[in-house]
Amino acid sequence: MLARLSPEVRQYLLITGNYWAFTLTDGALRMLVVLHFHQLGYSPLQVALLFLFYEVFGVVTNLVGGWLGARIGLNRTMNLGLLLQVAALAMLLVPAAWLAVPWVMAAQALSGIAKDLNKMSAKASIKLLVPGGQQGALFRWVAALTGSKNALKGVGFFLGGALLAAIGFRAAVAAMAGMLLLVWLASLLLLKRDLGKAKARPKFREAFSKSRAINLLSTARLFLFGARDVWFVVALPVFLYDGLGWDFWQVGGFLAAWVIGYGLVQSLAPWVTGRRRGQVPDGRSAAAWALVLALAPALMALFDGQPQFAPVLIGGLLVFGVLFAVNSALHSYLIVSYASEDGVSLDVGFYYMANAMGRLLGTVLSGWVFQVAGLTACLWISAAFVLIAALISLALPRHDRSGSSPATSA
Repeated sequence: MLARLSPEVRQYLLITGNYWAFTLTDGALRMLVVLHFHQLGYSPLQVALLFLFYEVFGVVTNLVGGWLGARIGLNRTMNLGLLLQVAALAMLLVPAAWLAVPWVMAAQALSGIAKDLNKMSAKASIKLLVPGGQQGALFRWVAALTGSKNALKGVGFFLGGALLAAIGFRAAVAAMAGMLLLVWLASLLLLKRDLGKAKARPKFREAFSKSRAINLLSTARLFLFGARDVWFVVALPVFLYDGLGWDFWQVGGFLAAWVIGYGLVQSLAPWVTGRRRGQVPDGRSAAAWALVLALAPALMALFDGQPQFAPVLIGGLLVFGVLFAVNSALHSYLIVSYASEDGVSLDVGFYYMANAMGRLLGTVLSGWVFQVAGLTACLWISAAFVLIAALISLALPRHDRSGSSPATSA
């Protein structure tokens, strides 16, 4: 059956399979670390800080990784990401006495590098597998890859908890490392060589985008993901645990379900945003959806102190997840659409560097603002960040009347 598929579709399926396998281990590893160190008596803020280097190194990796992918090919950067994740998992197989905070932070740093190499490679590769004039197909392929990845990350949260309960921390980590090693070996044999390699070897300074559209979209992405993580990373889990009295499994289950639902909505984004009318999104679409999203955290914050705050919060977070998924899918399509085909990873890497900076900003603010001012302050900051993203998106290119793809020139 696979032999009857076109080479492009086979490569897309291989890239997606790589991305899925990596994402399962990434989500499971996060839950394993959170649960295991929570059991050891670490506070929620201390557990969150274990992931600080994961986000810091994501900023650097996306910039360097985009340049590296253009020089050596996206197949090599994707395979390098898989191998580094195996190494990060192996670092956690040391005796329990060695699992001090600096060691775990170093393992998470390596995992952060691996994750962003893998993600950048997967997203940039799709640009090369879809003919340039088929913008609708490009949107569907990007949405399917991104949505399925996020749904599987939520499954990974469940997987991590289940493995920890069934076989323990070290055995769970060893099982994931073994599985991912097999995926890496298969990828070495099957993934197309020199995929995404630029015709001319780019200099490192070319990693910084010269496209006005990509610079604007990257800045909007920074604020969009900062708006999510300012409440999602630390503030919400701690509030659910301490403020609402949920046990840890309820908190983990809710977050996992949120991420799975978010991923499923991302996969459906082309239908939600007008595919049935033959439309693909542009800057106007990104601005409009961001403005709607900004209302969700603001309305939740207005109910602070009211008896119905808890149900409004839970319901509001579900609405936020749906709207955020559409916004994220629009951005993921636009960056692949805007990116130059020759050396596509340079543009995609720069964009995901901004994405990682937003996550880093949100992670730090989530712990600090929640500790100083509480969850409501985090929600107000979230609303402000989304509003900034919407205003920036107003300057993004729009389709001309013929419906062609947005221009990317300065």
